[in-house]
Amino acid sequence: MVVPELRAWQAAKPHVERFARAARPRLARTVELVKPQVARVTKPTAWQYATVAATAGLALAAGVVTAAGPWDSSGQRTAERERAASGELAGGADHGSVPGVSGKQPAPAPSAGPVLAGLGAARSAPTPTGDGLADVLDPLLDDSALGTSRTGAVVDVATGRRLYGRDAGKALTPASTTKIATAAAALTAMGADHRIRTRAVYEPGTGELVLVGGGDPTLTAREDADGNASLRKLADRTARALKDGRGGKKGKGGKVRLAYDVSLYKGSDRHPIGPNENLAPVTALMADEARTDDSSSGPAPRGTDPAADAARTFADLLRDRGVETTEPKAAEADDDAKTLASVQSPPLSALVERMLTNSDNDIAEALARQTALASGEPASFKGGAAAIRKQLKKLDLPLKGVKFADGSGLDRADRMTADLLTALLAEAGAAGRPELRPVLTGLPVAGFTGTLSSRYDGQPGTGVVRAKTGTLTGVHTLAGTVVDRDGRLLAFAFLTSSNPPGDPAAAQRGLDHAASSLADCGCA
Repeated sequence: MVVPELRAWQAAKPHVERFARAARPRLARTVELVKPQVARVTKPTAWQYATVAATAGLALAAGVVTAAGPWDSSGQRTAERERAASGELAGGADHGSVPGVSGKQPAPAPSAGPVLAGLGAARSAPTPTGDGLADVLDPLLDDSALGTSRTGAVVDVATGRRLYGRDAGKALTPASTTKIATAAAALTAMGADHRIRTRAVYEPGTGELVLVGGGDPTLTAREDADGNASLRKLADRTARALKDGRGGKKGKGGKVRLAYDVSLYKGSDRHPIGPNENLAPVTALMADEARTDDSSSGPAPRGTDPAADAARTFADLLRDRGVETTEPKAAEADDDAKTLASVQSPPLSALVERMLTNSDNDIAEALARQTALASGEPASFKGGAAAIRKQLKKLDLPLKGVKFADGSGLDRADRMTADLLTALLAEAGAAGRPELRPVLTGLPVAGFTGTLSSRYDGQPGTGVVRAKTGTLTGVHTLAGTVVDRDGRLLAFAFLTSSNPPGDPAAAQRGLDHAASSLADCGCA
């Protein structure tokens, strides 16, 4: 079935491509026209940055839209454009709440337009020199607030060449910047259009209806603004199939025997951190990330048995549709089970963007296991870590000293380098890697979206820096992209740790200042 949005895009695509070809010679000139507007703002406020960014983004969007990656039925790209124009605050949390944000709806990814425009336009801008960057960054990275260990790197995205390094090959705990690696590995293994399927099957041998978990971390029973919810949709389709006589023999009392299958994943479902509000038990079947409140991002109370809870919710939904079931039990579906109904997740591109914007640990661990399945590894914490490394090795990235222990970065055994993080970001911007673009478009925007919505507060990087945050006790990291004052698109990574832990707010301000200095840098 072709959704209306995709059908509309297919019809419009040839016209957009023609417009893009015609507009391309004017894009560089547009950048030059916008630049003086930025330069004239001496102490810009957040809304001023938003206005300039929106102007540039809208002017450039037509020329880069065909490179923006897959379009999906969720309206993700539409939401990006609207968000860029409005500058509305929203978003989740990394490992803590964001003041003034409800967190009830997942924040859409940042606007893709300026990032993708930067990939093409930045090649003609002057390249910062190593000495110029060192003059700016060295004093900032010497700040004692950053802790006892700190590393950093800056790379020119257009060429992939490293321009600045400070112990860039030294591996430190990356915290949630690990999700950049998870995203790149998943996209490499499965492609940006991949979707995760959840099924309801009829088992001829046992006469059972089995809810088979496929590992979709976005499976939800909560209706969105349009009245859609994937688990409800699955219940609709399953009830119709049962009423049409396509399976599901009734047992005692006229009830359908219901079971649920979580055999896709292997090993323990418990992360080494133990029970934690940042992550539910990792299982192939859960609804609404096992949250027991009405949130959809950030820390929240979690159910202890997500699969059983999801199956009970499914049973309730079937009952509402006139199908009575037995109390669901765990069972493994037979190979000859007949699929009665199924639903699919949004495309992997959208999952990656949501994971990065909101630092969603549940999506991260699900994507690590999906990567393991696609890589021939066991779908476990260990198998996911091995699969991430295997996929990044295909990209010929610097992996010396790097260690993966999970997909989310919650495990302190993870080790990454500034060299690897910047190489990942540069690879995501490479002309030959369009499938990796969601790694860039999903990064939070400083002062506006996701885990950066409450940071920067009018610094030069506000609205310009796009970066993944990482926060654990005594660990603070930041990795992303920024367009410098001359129009060059740079990738950066800063990793710090402190033992004993210092002031987390001061460390975050120090990292934000370092990234902002790149936005304000005329270091050529």
